[in-house]
Amino acid sequence: MKGWFFTFLLLVQFELDMVSAILPLNPVKDLVKPLGVPTILSPQDFLSFSYYQKTCPAAEGIIHQNMKAWFQKDYTLAASIIRLHFHDCAVRGCDASILLNYRNSERRAYASKTLRGFQVIDDIKAELERKCPKTVSCADILTAAARDATLLLGGPFWEVPFGRKDGKTSIAKEADLVPQGRENVTALIGFFEERGLNILDLVVLSGSHTIGRTSCHSFLHRLANYKGTGRPDPTLDRHYLRNLTRSCKWSSNLVNLDVTTPKTFDMEYYNNLGKKMGLLSTDQELYSDPRTAPFVSAFTNQQPDLFFNQFAVSMVKLGNVLVPSPPNESEIRLNCNYVNPASRKKAKPPPRSNVRPARRCHTPSKN
Repeated sequence: MKGWFFTFLLLVQFELDMVSAILPLNPVKDLVKPLGVPTILSPQDFLSFSYYQKTCPAAEGIIHQNMKAWFQKDYTLAASIIRLHFHDCAVRGCDASILLNYRNSERRAYASKTLRGFQVIDDIKAELERKCPKTVSCADILTAAARDATLLLGGPFWEVPFGRKDGKTSIAKEADLVPQGRENVTALIGFFEERGLNILDLVVLSGSHTIGRTSCHSFLHRLANYKGTGRPDPTLDRHYLRNLTRSCKWSSNLVNLDVTTPKTFDMEYYNNLGKKMGLLSTDQELYSDPRTAPFVSAFTNQQPDLFFNQFAVSMVKLGNVLVPSPPNESEIRLNCNYVNPASRKKAKPPPRSNVRPARRCHTPSKN
């Protein structure tokens, strides 16, 4: 009975989130208000489901076909693209700042060392530049690619509103603020709320750990001397602990986030938490913290529609996180790795004067 009550509450929250995600929709112009921006906006500040309808109608098809081709070569790239999208939106909003590749950029940060999928975005961008030059932003490409990656793994589909611009600023120390798997729930809630996302979004987006891998370094602290106790984390299943210990001879070794169905986008992530088989401490604590546990419980042993529908809503909200910037601080990059070169204006010749120069007078020389 208690479980059904929490499921009911979750459905109510889901309906409210659906309203908050879709309510700003303009029935005429199909506009969506981004999160994290001022109330008073000009038309170009909005996102739109039909943004490229006239300027690049093939954009979504090109993104999907390229994503599918890469997925067929290496299915693990799908999870990497979803993670790359989260890291982008978590810092300065969804502005493709994570893609900028230069010294001390987000991409060069310690927290970004294991990020992958940059070549996927580069390939998509190259084709779009051939078909629709100077039109589709890298931020929009990454957002749509994350949706398609989810779909290819068996997850839900959702409409992506477009119109994001690419930022010109990327700072490594800001990227190091992104959660790394060792934070407590209070810190996670605060991080999400600062970006306009709530506790339900935290639990739902954490569900993307139903696919993907992480390095042993992310959870080695749980395997021995947990919090200085000299013993492993007591919230780890003993059999699971033994398997992890065998798999982690080196801290750089990779382990599946979902031990049950690592290649399928499903709800096993939540079922694993109930069995003490959450890999990251940030995952397992969602099961025990009273603020997040009811949502985890609602997703456990339920039909996938509940999780899938809410995941789509939360991903739209994540993709709508934008930080306002002056017009000269955003652009449509020609290459996702670099800010566009400054345009050189030809120097104008000085205006010709209408005043005729004075005639020189010659004085006869004296001998």
